[in-house]
Amino acid sequence: MVKVYLNYINGKWVKSSSGKTFEKINPATGEVLFHCQAGNAKDVELSVKAAKEAFKKWKFVPPPKKGEILFKAAQILEKRKEELAILLTKENGKNLEEARGEVQEAIDITKYVAGEGRRLLGETTTSELPDKFAMFIREPKGVIGIITPWNFPIAIPAWKIPAALVAGNTIVFKPSSDAPACGIELVKILEEAGIPPGVLNLVTGSGEAVGDTIAKHPDIAHLSFTGSTDVGKHIYIEGAKKLNSVELEMGGKNPQIVLADADLDLAVDGALWGAFGTAGQRCTATSRIILEKPIAKKFTDKFLKRVKKLKVGNGLKGAQVGPIINEKQMTKILGYIEKGKKEGAKLLCGGYRLSDPQHKKGFFIAPTVFANVRPHMTIAQEEIFGPVVCLMEAKDFEEAIEIANSVKYGLSWSIYTKDINKAMKAMRLAESGIVYINAPTIGAEVHLPFGGVKGTGNGGREAGSEAIKEFTEIKTVFIDYSGRLQRAQIDIE
Repeated sequence: MVKVYLNYINGKWVKSSSGKTFEKINPATGEVLFHCQAGNAKDVELSVKAAKEAFKKWKFVPPPKKGEILFKAAQILEKRKEELAILLTKENGKNLEEARGEVQEAIDITKYVAGEGRRLLGETTTSELPDKFAMFIREPKGVIGIITPWNFPIAIPAWKIPAALVAGNTIVFKPSSDAPACGIELVKILEEAGIPPGVLNLVTGSGEAVGDTIAKHPDIAHLSFTGSTDVGKHIYIEGAKKLNSVELEMGGKNPQIVLADADLDLAVDGALWGAFGTAGQRCTATSRIILEKPIAKKFTDKFLKRVKKLKVGNGLKGAQVGPIINEKQMTKILGYIEKGKKEGAKLLCGGYRLSDPQHKKGFFIAPTVFANVRPHMTIAQEEIFGPVVCLMEAKDFEEAIEIANSVKYGLSWSIYTKDINKAMKAMRLAESGIVYINAPTIGAEVHLPFGGVKGTGNGGREAGSEAIKEFTEIKTVFIDYSGRLQRAQIDIE
């Protein structure tokens, strides 16, 4: 029997009111893994109603008590790490080593945010008037709509959900239909840890039926979304219609600059991991490698040699590069590859679907490298979200910076150099939310803020000391103990 996952509404695991389910297949093997509920607007309505009612009590639970629940959830995550990693590899495709790392990320951020239960800090300051006290405090926003993607199906929900909970909010959560099981299991863990009924609700289903309803619902106070730029813009517009706050983390077109003085072997290691980790299906993936001309050929030779040795296949069987998440996404990536060839880029390796007996049941694309890529080309400008990397040349440091910044995105940015002066200049000149020196464009740590600029996001950050800010409102408080009327800006003499 194929497992059937349920929705979680007001503390109960229930079928969708639609009476329908959808299947999820393993992108490496084509086998049906499980079925999920095909949720609809009624399911969202019930979830919002439950969350709205639960908020009345949950907002007043002392934050340290909320933190205790999250610490317990982190302990359960640790106990189930291997089981969750295997599930993640099956539904998402990334190899088991990466999957273990992702579950560890969920553990780490849950522990980190649990500690915020004792650090929901405001600020005190002096008043301009005598016998008057001034401060601000942080308070929850209310019902939060959380929509997450398939490429990090447990880590990204863990970035958002614990932070929203410890701040005192209640939640309606929609995981991606392409990888919903890890998000569902996270909800089960939080339920086991002691989250009260109605505080956290889960509805699976399509973006149109569930995601859009969440975005438009009048009783949802804040929207937190990670995913494609097109969908993010739509959610932003829907939130704006209600004057909601909206937090977006969207695409990237991340550069790795390699200067002539760089450690080339280290730079190749970084490029290989950055470009082909998770089969390039990361918003932080290295999709452009900008090479200073004196070392361009040497780097290219070293890099190609390593790329051609990468093992592509099932992540549970030792593969380094897994499958594309689904057939639609695979077709889109292959379309970008064809466009790259038509626009004059030189295909050095890969560029095709693997269809031999070992791979034919899954969605595999050979690791692909283009050379002679110019900044104006489509493959140099648009997010491909697959195992495709562009090699670009720059005559010097200044041109490399110009090329790196010549896209609409600004998430992650990397430079390899031994010159501290150039490293420091690059750090300041990079139009991105994250900068790595002598490290690849992937590798975020949970105690540091994550997010981007330009077309990548709308200004907010997740994780680190910024994690709570997204999910709180500031309330300014004045306490006048003078016993008389004091008028700010007037009675200050």
